[in-house]
Amino acid sequence: MRRREFLRNAGMAAGLPLLERTKLLAQGNPNAAAGHHLPLTDSHYKITKDYIEEVPIPEYHWASEKAYESFRDLKFGIRIHWGIYSAAGFAHESWPFLDLDFAGRARYNDIYKTWNPTGFDADAWTNLFVESGLKMFAFTTKHHEGFSMFDSKTRVKRRVKWDAPGGPQLEDCDLAYSIMETPLRRDVLRELTSAAHKRGLHISLYFSHPDWYDADFRPYASNPTEIPDAGLYDTQWHPHKTPNPKIWVAPDPTPAEEARMIARHRAQLTELLTNYGEIHMLSLDQWMGPRVWPQLRQTLLDLRKIQPNVMLRSRGIGNYGDYYTPEGFVPGSKSNTDFPWMVIYPLASGFSYDPVAEHYKGSPWIVKNIVDTAAKGGSFQVGVGPDGMGRFHPAAVVQLRETGKWLKVCGEGIYATRARDGELWHEGDAVRYTRSKD
Repeated sequence: MRRREFLRNAGMAAGLPLLERTKLLAQGNPNAAAGHHLPLTDSHYKITKDYIEEVPIPEYHWASEKAYESFRDLKFGIRIHWGIYSAAGFAHESWPFLDLDFAGRARYNDIYKTWNPTGFDADAWTNLFVESGLKMFAFTTKHHEGFSMFDSKTRVKRRVKWDAPGGPQLEDCDLAYSIMETPLRRDVLRELTSAAHKRGLHISLYFSHPDWYDADFRPYASNPTEIPDAGLYDTQWHPHKTPNPKIWVAPDPTPAEEARMIARHRAQLTELLTNYGEIHMLSLDQWMGPRVWPQLRQTLLDLRKIQPNVMLRSRGIGNYGDYYTPEGFVPGSKSNTDFPWMVIYPLASGFSYDPVAEHYKGSPWIVKNIVDTAAKGGSFQVGVGPDGMGRFHPAAVVQLRETGKWLKVCGEGIYATRARDGELWHEGDAVRYTRSKD
């Protein structure tokens, strides 16, 4: 391909005007030639596109081609949302926290003091994953409400006292707010990653950019604590633009609080990539807004030095990401991007534990989505959450094992396959094709 044609195609693929891309190439930015761009319809891309560079800075690099190839080979994985929201009976992770009144939030934040999930068994989990034909799992290390499901040495220094007399107040504190401060006092992430390494499973660690417990993180993304200065977050999207009695308005963060927030965010991600062996993916979620984007970008540069080949989900970091995750749907056709992708879709009503057996969609549903996704060049990640004690619903276990039996017979047409050219990936609505890599 001639250089002019290459530049034209790269510019079209990335959605960046060709003149701007050519200028970046002339300035010595190798990332400008990659054509590495999220779909313009991706919801998280739309939120962050006005302040995150379309083309990453020259000092940044994505994961290696080998890492990308390995990611595309996976085809079937599982997403595990488990935390104190499981003990609270929330089927939609920690999101229902936003609907609690102030007293309810105070009670929720104290659940960890009595939570003792002794049913957790890392070997039982990973054995189930292998039996089910899963090649990877994503585990929630910290959801939005801020509780860390690993042995974090970082400390929360300020929080909201939701049940303070006269209304919520900021108060000083000094705790990790983690699984190590529960009666269980076990680093479940270490147990799980150790078991996974023994079984050759790929590991993805979910991590929420925002943190609703640590008051230094106000007000990024959908934080229940508002501030007067709307310029601290991305003003194009925020759920609390209208008066809401469940939203509390706190003072703007001080420069010291903002710096402490960035430091703790960076330190926790560093812990995840330092203390648990090889991590194949970081499943980042939400975003932190334009004010602190330069600091978050520096965090990404630091993380690349620790594990250069970790695949980063694009949420909150735009085209700096390595892959993206269509959520709750399988794209209708082959993707319009060169970004690797992996669908995430709950097996029951939500990503965390659902006690109703009838809500679990069944192994035929899982198989159909694996086939459909693989034919389009992606991977399928089914969402299943354990209960407050760390055990999966029997219906989920049965359906996963049935899927594993199917994959033992038909996996050759799924694992490590690629999409066929053009429209050859399908024949009508009912027939799907894949091809081997050769």
